[in-house]
Amino acid sequence: MLRHDFRPGRAVAGLVMLALAGGYAADAAGVWHAPSAFFAPVLAGGLSLAATAAWVNYRLRRRREARKASAEKSAAPPSSSGSQAMR
Repeated sequence: MLRHDFRPGRAVAGLVMLALAGGYAADAAGVWHAPSAFFAPVLAGGLSLAATAAWVNYRLRRRREARKASAEKSAAPPSSSGSQAMR
């Protein structure tokens, strides 16, 4: 199996959708009676939490990549070191 990046925003959104589906199923089966206005705020809150998790993940990855790129470029490139003739 190929390795892939972990996406916490997608994981949180998936968990929210599973919780909402479970709530709807429990309400339909008569096990739990939820008011109709309950699911909309849960959906909105869950999606905003997923967006926040995705944004934080994006910022951390960008910072890590910038740090890695700056560490690789510590030496001057060969073309600017003066060892080659200029035309």
